[in-house]
Amino acid sequence: MKVAVAQLKSSMDKSENLQKAKEYIKKAADLGADFVVLPEMYMAFTPAKSGVRPSDIAEPLDGIFVTGLAEAARGNQVYVICGIYESKPGETARCYNTTVFLNRSGELLQAYHKTHLYDAFNYKESDSIIPGSEAQDVIETEFGKVGMMVCYEIRFPEISRQLALKGADFFFIPAGWVAGPMKEDHWKTLLRARAIENTVYIFAADQVENIFSGQSMMVDPMGVVLASAGEEESLIISEIDPDRIKRVREKLPSVADRRPEFYTMV
Repeated sequence: MKVAVAQLKSSMDKSENLQKAKEYIKKAADLGADFVVLPEMYMAFTPAKSGVRPSDIAEPLDGIFVTGLAEAARGNQVYVICGIYESKPGETARCYNTTVFLNRSGELLQAYHKTHLYDAFNYKESDSIIPGSEAQDVIETEFGKVGMMVCYEIRFPEISRQLALKGADFFFIPAGWVAGPMKEDHWKTLLRARAIENTVYIFAADQVENIFSGQSMMVDPMGVVLASAGEEESLIISEIDPDRIKRVREKLPSVADRRPEFYTMV
């Protein structure tokens, strides 16, 4: 099993971003990747000073952007995970921050609406994004079960633990992690923590440049960083041993050893 993480810069031009996504998907597939993970909100960069809102560029799931990703997935016979802005009928001020998961045939397996919005560090994502109302579910693949989280959601261990309890072996995490004091340290620490405590592989694809920090990562179930990116656009790829999950869980059965009777909140 091979996983590729594409760390990309997004522009305000959706067609330009889609074309670059297709190029990186093909590049990853040519290197033997089974999965290609692209960043959160990759559809377009919408800086506040531009006056363009995410809802202005959002599309339905059968729009040009997702259709183009599906064609690339099908043409290269690879799974594709990517963050987009999804429109909601009748809503003009806000849209969904959606992560789509496409299979090798280009079929949409899941469209996850980000539930925990980035209302932190003097930013308020909820001004422009509609929060999702449904919990994540795991996705079956021939390699194991996949769970998805999006960016800020790695700060909530409850999310990853629920996915682990549903049997997730791999977490795919598209992100647009904003740079700032201590932020990069938080990013790297939290990704490793989520991998270690749930004994899962993590594949995190961050946006880069503009306001974002980059430093995309792949982490194994013991917290070993398998691959990481720097501050430039790049494609990182790693050969993954799914059996490593079983071996780690035999040594470190932290999920199995839970005692939920002690965790109930009063």
